[in-house]
Amino acid sequence: MLNIQQLKKSLKIPVIAAPLFIISNPETVVAQCCSGIIGSFPALNARGEGELERWIEIIEKSIEKRKLKKQIIAPYAVNQIVHSSNTRLEADLEICIKKKVPIIITSLRAPGRVVEAVHSYGGFVFHDVINLRHAEKAIEAGVDGLILVSAGAGGHAGTINPFALVTEVKKIFKGTIILAGAISNGNHILAAEALGADFVYMGTKFICSSESPANNEYKKMIIESSAQDIIYTNFFTGIYGSYLKRSAEKAGYRGERKFSLSRLKLFLELFLSKKFKRINFSSFEKLGNKAWKDIWSAGQGVGSIESVELISEIVDTLAIDYKRAREKLQQND
Repeated sequence: MLNIQQLKKSLKIPVIAAPLFIISNPETVVAQCCSGIIGSFPALNARGEGELERWIEIIEKSIEKRKLKKQIIAPYAVNQIVHSSNTRLEADLEICIKKKVPIIITSLRAPGRVVEAVHSYGGFVFHDVINLRHAEKAIEAGVDGLILVSAGAGGHAGTINPFALVTEVKKIFKGTIILAGAISNGNHILAAEALGADFVYMGTKFICSSESPANNEYKKMIIESSAQDIIYTNFFTGIYGSYLKRSAEKAGYRGERKFSLSRLKLFLELFLSKKFKRINFSSFEKLGNKAWKDIWSAGQGVGSIESVELISEIVDTLAIDYKRAREKLQQND
């Protein structure tokens, strides 16, 4: 297996495509890896008996074919929800160990024994954190890298400014730093490196890729949105996350208010009508697709997304902009 420095050198640009709930699949992962960035998907996206192993085999066979053509391919990653409500964790982790998945991305709880299991075959464990307390727990577990999900990121993001979060984490952690939070162009990637990150984490940009199975209305809403159209709420899952405001309002969101009788009434109406259910990972097999069908996550970097493109085109543009940004800084020295 590669070490971290070899891993970085093997990429076109230091980017990890974030695992997108419901959206990421073998097609998106293969396209990302073949474009020169690390592709990933959540294990829970592979629904049904034997599907996770099948997805991994599809990815590995596709990658192997391209390697035979002497094409440089980036490694892939699988996201595991390390949470007590994820009843699939043990079985899914066993499959990932069997297949020796190169990178495991863990989230929602310190990875514990996951680290030892993945290290047994030389794999890496990168863990999502939104604050210093989470970082400390992950460091104790022995993770190889921390994904700092800072303010402005899509999904279950944090609220801490990336300058503050990177600075504080680097005081206590000498391992790999991956920065997330509204990163959407080559200038941002270079800025993250200057801040002290080894890689960046990008998700929203790839929702608008041609290979993404997100519906056209979702993609259109991202293209039409700006940072002010993103809300941050725990209304849907009990965990704070970033969503497209218009999609959230269609799903019953009425704005952040102090708890009141009117809000209690709204919750009761939603629950009793069975139109709204908080996500529980133990019931994902039955509710996952339906629950998230019309609740669309996105980060504050939506304002820089103007069209739907192939993943290869997105990565090529990022690489060109990244190179230009670096050259511009060097010219100014």
